[in-house]
Amino acid sequence: MTIYLTFPVAMFWIANQAEWFEDYVVQRKRELWPPEKEDQRQELEEFKERIRKQREEKLLRAAQQRS
Repeated sequence: MTIYLTFPVAMFWIANQAEWFEDYVVQRKRELWPPEKEDQRQELEEFKERIRKQREEKLLRAAQQRS
């Protein structure tokens, strides 16, 4: 019974020791989400703007056809 109760408490305690896992987490995040480059961000913003304009034009044409 002691092991049955001790195991989850020990796992919870280990999982909450941030300094033990901090380096691994930081490295993994950098692998998965590398820092953005300014030109990539600018291209993304331009793409979003193009899509927004296309959507607005499509809605405008649809509205004009209904009238």
